[in-house]
Amino acid sequence: MSLVALEIDAKEETWPLKETFRTSRGSLTEMQVVVVTIRDGEFTGRGEGAPIRRYNQTCQSVLALIESIAREKNLNRERLQNLLPPGAARNALDCGFWDLEAKHSGKRVWELAKIPVIAEVETSFTISLDTPDKMGHSAKAHSAAPILKLKLGGDNADVARVEAVRDAAPNARLLIDANESWTPEHFRDAAPELKRLGVELIEQPFPANVDEALETLEHPIPVCADESCHTTGDLPRLKNRYEMINVKLDKTGGLTEALRLCERAREAGFKLLIGCMVGTSLGMAPARLLASNADYTDLDGPLLLARDREHGLHYSAGKISLPAAELWG
Repeated sequence: MSLVALEIDAKEETWPLKETFRTSRGSLTEMQVVVVTIRDGEFTGRGEGAPIRRYNQTCQSVLALIESIAREKNLNRERLQNLLPPGAARNALDCGFWDLEAKHSGKRVWELAKIPVIAEVETSFTISLDTPDKMGHSAKAHSAAPILKLKLGGDNADVARVEAVRDAAPNARLLIDANESWTPEHFRDAAPELKRLGVELIEQPFPANVDEALETLEHPIPVCADESCHTTGDLPRLKNRYEMINVKLDKTGGLTEALRLCERAREAGFKLLIGCMVGTSLGMAPARLLASNADYTDLDGPLLLARDREHGLHYSAGKISLPAAELWG
């Protein structure tokens, strides 16, 4: 689909969180996202990108990237893949183009992309990093969630944190995310204890640039690559290190590359977790389509916000419905 005379607008939005969200890297009380609107005179498409601090992205840098190509002639989703690097800027534009294509065609994005979808998928809910007591208290408040994902910090309290959550939510399935905070020694000590507590998945234990340690460690629990996997180009180096990859549209640079990554990852034998940065339902909606064929889904971003945008995704009993056309796609 090639379009001319496009009007592309991009703006920063700030969304307050319900409560402070902590990981091993720091804390958040609000989330800044960039929203792109693409108009062709008749139809309008929207997309949302969340700048990732880990990669020195800011709203200003994302807006500058979008502005750098906004006046390109005959700009479309296919050309976009070569004009911008993977990241939040390309994600917002790519998803905006998908939404515009859907509005033009009168079809939903999953029909255009030939993505098989199911009406509801189960998502995890994230418990942010804190003391064992506070994480246990938070888990008790969300004990009805079918899956809890726990942020851990790489210190001596990690196992105690999981024990507190397990006591507070005995029926929940548990995943943990170390956000690159562990050492190989910590992995060797903690992994057997976490297996005993029923943890099903360890996400990104080591910094991405030293994750080769995973090739020589036993994996009593499957290990998932997050920061170590952005696009299809990362897959070859992940073999023998990870059993699963976390696909986030703000890493892949949009739904287009995410679809390619999911396909190539499956061919290479990896399982799939569909994840997100903290953001609104507009940022979750494209990833929700991928979740229909995933092993795990972690698209709880809107649940962490004090409020969501209009026509937001419907969350009920730990499950997410498909996005309304008024929201996206």
